[in-house]
Amino acid sequence: MPRSIALVSSAEARHHDTDLSYLVRAFGDRGIVADIIDWDDATTDWSQYEMAIIRSTWDYHRRYNEFLSWLDIVSKETVLRNSAEMIRWNTDKQYLSELVEAKIPVIPTLFISDVDDLTDLESSAMFTEDIVVKPTISAGSNDTERHQGDAVRAVAHIRSLLDNGKVVMVQPYQRFIDDRGETGMLYFNGRFSHAFRKGAILSSGDNVKNGLFVEEEITPRDASDQELEVGAKVMRFVRKKFGAAPLYARVDLVRGSAGVPILMELEMAEPSFFLHTSLGSAERFAAAVIARR
Repeated sequence: MPRSIALVSSAEARHHDTDLSYLVRAFGDRGIVADIIDWDDATTDWSQYEMAIIRSTWDYHRRYNEFLSWLDIVSKETVLRNSAEMIRWNTDKQYLSELVEAKIPVIPTLFISDVDDLTDLESSAMFTEDIVVKPTISAGSNDTERHQGDAVRAVAHIRSLLDNGKVVMVQPYQRFIDDRGETGMLYFNGRFSHAFRKGAILSSGDNVKNGLFVEEEITPRDASDQELEVGAKVMRFVRKKFGAAPLYARVDLVRGSAGVPILMELEMAEPSFFLHTSLGSAERFAAAVIARR
């Protein structure tokens, strides 16, 4: 009898991850037992699973070094998907710089790693514009704030993140997101599965309160040809970098100032699939996993 698969979550997240029930059912229909396991459960014998699939480890950024150590431990006991190498790279948004170098359209992003960098930039006109400030390692929009022309608050926010040992990223707010929202595109084994629309989180000007995750407005969406073209470029980049397609990836796009799609994030660690927005998507993911066995 084949061993079971672990769907890796966390104690706080497992009851909020709506994808899990779809996945357990899809695997069960194929004769595969899928257990929902908390990543930091010290009693788990990971070697009993033929594969551990990271799904909703949404608290990882709070204990990042511990999480990175866990990746290495689990990788020695079973097959981890996505791989530890991919997860390490993808959980620090400084990866966006590599995508820019690869000529993939990305939201203009400034990274600030220390106070000296901030001192050199404090008088920059950029901080008087409509910008979003957040740490490069985070989840659920934690420590993310929109600053609309308030340079004093923006600099204070950046300084507080730096003081807490975080690298900071600053991006111009994308105004088209208020009406159109984001387009999220899911890829399983590098193949497009489905897309969805996510409403703007910061459109009201009220900043996100830190928590495990943010309630989002999610609806089905058909990806445009331009969006699919960007997604294909991202998947080609990932294949070239890691030598293989990820088991799962989510490409989040928004319409940029020029009116064309640009990348907000590439998520290969713990993105929601929003399986409820696309009939058959859970089955497609189960098939992708089986193809990797």
